[in-house]
Amino acid sequence: MALLKSNKVLYCLGNITPSLGVLSTRNSSWWGGVQMGPPDPILGVTEAFKRDSNPKKMNLGVGAYRDDQGKPFVLSCVRKAEALIAAKQLDKEYLPIGGLGDFSKACAQLALGADNEVLKSGRSITVQTISGTGSLRIGANFLSRFHGGPRDVYLPKPSWGNHTPIFRDAGMQLKAYRYYDPSTCGFDFKGALEDISQIPEHSVILLHACAHNPTGVDPKPEQWKEIADIVKKRNLLVFFDMAYQGFASGDIDRDAWAVRYFIEQGHNILLSQSFAKNMGLYGERVGGFTVVCQDAEEAKRVESQLKILIRPIYSNPPMNGARIATTILNTPDLRSLWLEEVHGMANRIIKMREQLVDGLKKQGSSHNWQHVIDQIGMFCFTGLKPEQVERLTKEFSVYMTKDGRISMAGVSSGNVGYLAEGIHAVTK
Repeated sequence: MALLKSNKVLYCLGNITPSLGVLSTRNSSWWGGVQMGPPDPILGVTEAFKRDSNPKKMNLGVGAYRDDQGKPFVLSCVRKAEALIAAKQLDKEYLPIGGLGDFSKACAQLALGADNEVLKSGRSITVQTISGTGSLRIGANFLSRFHGGPRDVYLPKPSWGNHTPIFRDAGMQLKAYRYYDPSTCGFDFKGALEDISQIPEHSVILLHACAHNPTGVDPKPEQWKEIADIVKKRNLLVFFDMAYQGFASGDIDRDAWAVRYFIEQGHNILLSQSFAKNMGLYGERVGGFTVVCQDAEEAKRVESQLKILIRPIYSNPPMNGARIATTILNTPDLRSLWLEEVHGMANRIIKMREQLVDGLKKQGSSHNWQHVIDQIGMFCFTGLKPEQVERLTKEFSVYMTKDGRISMAGVSSGNVGYLAEGIHAVTK
């Protein structure tokens, strides 16, 4: 009997103990101290746009190209390259850590020019990366581990929002130099030169090669020359971000001019490239990271360390997008078609800028909107104030970030007049 009673006690305790354990688990959490992060400003614009029922609503926050009907655009050269690749029945094996060799070669040639001395001498190394963001992060990690100078990276003010967390999370420190002049909606050349001339030697300076994001303001060639000269005198390490080659002006050589000029002047640059915008390969995540070195032996050592950095992050990059880009760049007919199509995309953006300014004039605007035409690339810094942006959203259902940046890709021949009407209404 005593044994039975003992069993009952044990049975009861057995029932109680698990429930206490569950209660304890529910009252505490490993992640109880994790705070809610701030929403992404651009994604927030998109969410608000989706909730709006106005049939005339416009989303000018999206950073992806749209055709004149407002639809996502897949280039014909991409479709043809995909067909060629599919016909070959290729395998799905892992790529090497540094990516597809033919892609890395074509990527570097596109940026630097096929006849560049750097490529002929073998004193550069290019690895395939996960688009431009991945390229920048690999570069930031490389700087964090091997750059012997100050840990400061100087960004133009403003710069692409993701630049700051990319370098900060890699252990670098962010500082800024003047770039955009709100009073002219143009380039603050004087301020930039003054600030760059004060940057401590051996620091890293980040430059947008073309189509500066978010302002659309680029230095002219003569201004680039002066910047290159001061950067050389200060002995700064140049990190170029080139996400829009071909998409900015429609000319791949013109858009790469600054990169090539700096190399000609003796700068051993770092370079990030993306094929999201200029080939429309957004979701394929195709990019490259290049280090220009002193000689071929140094390039081999740098390559070995880049592979060591890449291996624990993502092992090796995806192959499909790299195959598409390589096929386009290395197939003469497809390359010609791509150059036509990227020129067409750039021209549509330029045309929308001109039509927007024409529309504002027709509305009777007395403001000078020349900066809309002078800026280049996907984005335009309109000069609108936050309160004007708020009115534009509330009264016209036109959505953009609070700083007045608009994606010209969201403007079409069908809605440019409506946009001009709205901008005029909030600025007159």
